[in-house]
Amino acid sequence: MVTIRDVAKEAKVSIGTVSRAFNGYQDINEETKVKIFEVAKDLGYAPNVNARSISSKKTNNMGLIISGFLESDRRDSFVLTLLQGIYRYANEHSVEVALYTTDAEQQQKKTYERFCAEHSIFGAVLSGVATNDPYFHELVESGMPCVLIDVYIKGAGLGCVSVDNIKAADDIAQYLIDCGHRDIVVVQGKKEAEVTTCRIAGIYTAFKRNGLELTREKILTCNYSESQTYRTVRQYIEKNGKDSGTAFLCLSDIMALGAMKAIRDLGYGIPEDFSVTGFDGIPIAEYTTPGLTTVEQDVSMMGYSAAALLQELRRDQSKSKRIYVPYRLQKRDSVKRLQSD
Repeated sequence: MVTIRDVAKEAKVSIGTVSRAFNGYQDINEETKVKIFEVAKDLGYAPNVNARSISSKKTNNMGLIISGFLESDRRDSFVLTLLQGIYRYANEHSVEVALYTTDAEQQQKKTYERFCAEHSIFGAVLSGVATNDPYFHELVESGMPCVLIDVYIKGAGLGCVSVDNIKAADDIAQYLIDCGHRDIVVVQGKKEAEVTTCRIAGIYTAFKRNGLELTREKILTCNYSESQTYRTVRQYIEKNGKDSGTAFLCLSDIMALGAMKAIRDLGYGIPEDFSVTGFDGIPIAEYTTPGLTTVEQDVSMMGYSAAALLQELRRDQSKSKRIYVPYRLQKRDSVKRLQSD
């Protein structure tokens, strides 16, 4: 299927320029318009009939698009809680909202703008996008408002809602250090995810401030997967035993659950032998044994704020805005204090 991306490539213009040409914007010179229309005709490309409705802002529908939904862990309530926040805003402001899913392969076939047009939404809250996904590189030129969760892209009509992941990761790393931990293993998510980059940056900051070094050998990549974390942490401890470290600093609660299971299955105790921390504050973290020390995000507030910001960007697509929601360092019994203050 021919896409708007194919037309832009053949006409040697941006995707945004093609979009604006088909939507009747007057800031494109006639020669460029003619070239775009000729290329589109030659390639057999026809813009969706809903596109003009979208560009004229007649629709009052917004979307929540989840990228990589099938890859997410079944016990991760992040998407549900995010959706609850968005629906709360939608109900208060008479906006329709619908949930959609996508992945990198689907993004190659259909641009973000075309996706919005075909589903009659004026824009979307987008969660789960990695920096190597097609949408990540396309959004700046899409001409459609979008709010990303945990990913910041500066550009007209684009927004981001997250906690301050750098500061939050710094805080939880500092807490471990204050509890006497110096040999810390970091369990990170997908390398391509901006949230991973930010959290790792916060940990490096805390380590450097305390004269500690975080080596590559002490970073385990587990892609926000409980099962992958279980295998990786188990293999790591089987290889190194008690010399593995004193604490596993996991950059999601889901990965922390996998690490805790691996530690127990090998006959070790938490926190007697290894301390464990998480990040996110999913409900199950409160009921683990021991309770999981973690960074609690108000995900419902993130959803509500993202929906509100999407409406704001719809009204003024020249804006670009980033919003931080509060977080809380929740100290529970999964961390052992190795020395007194």
